[in-house]
Amino acid sequence: MGKTTANKEKETDKDENEERPATSYVAEIARILRVEKQLTQEALGKMIDYTGSAVSAMETGAQPVSDKMLVGLETAIGDGRGIFEVARKYVLMEKYPARFRKFSLIEKTAFMISGYQTMVMDGLFQTEAYARAIFKGSYPPVSDARAEELVEARMVRKALFDRDPMAMIELIVDESVLERPFGSWDVLRGQLLSLAEDAQRENVSVQVLSKHRGLKGTHAGERGPMKLVETEDHQHLVYMEINDESILVSNPAKVSRLAQRYAKIRSQALSPEESLALIKRLAGERK
Repeated sequence: MGKTTANKEKETDKDENEERPATSYVAEIARILRVEKQLTQEALGKMIDYTGSAVSAMETGAQPVSDKMLVGLETAIGDGRGIFEVARKYVLMEKYPARFRKFSLIEKTAFMISGYQTMVMDGLFQTEAYARAIFKGSYPPVSDARAEELVEARMVRKALFDRDPMAMIELIVDESVLERPFGSWDVLRGQLLSLAEDAQRENVSVQVLSKHRGLKGTHAGERGPMKLVETEDHQHLVYMEINDESILVSNPAKVSRLAQRYAKIRSQALSPEESLALIKRLAGERK
């Protein structure tokens, strides 16, 4: 048998190395304002609770600016102009995978969001540890820096829970998701406890679809996850993702058909009270 040599290249997230004009522009503005105020990188770092090295990495583009840093920069050198506050939206957009960016703007201002998940916890409800375990274990693999960036972007989405005006959020999750660990059993338990807390929010409803639902002869959710959205101007849309591809459905007839399917899934799920009891029980079993 002959000897062969194969050159294997590590696959990476295609969004990881793309150009980010908003991020680059903000970094340059931050550098200009810092120099105008005659601040060293170390001095600015102390003002915003970062090291001088972190400020340097932000200015050179070695490390994209974090949402937390943008908040600090607005206070420290923004002079009330709102430059860095406005930039948060555009910088965050560049951190999301390309397939999700358009929907992220819709989600942020949505009047109502109703989701059905079958494999992993809905991103809005994920804990930091759960999200990190998913991103670090994904394929193709991503760098540690990119994984942390994705975690940060996902956590920022949670602002929707406390937004004013209030958004109504509904989740139907397959029971198997509540039993499927990512990272460790402790990570899963933390996720279940967090889900139980979110389920008790005034503007949130969580229901579990039994993993044995198919034994009853009908299972409306067998075609996979989806997310229904009512926008701030009351337009109805459906968003779906599969294998790094996304679909945003706006055709009224198609949206209506999917909404009917979702309604059937909801009717087949446990009640919110039964679901909360199940989530708490499963969390207790993971002690």
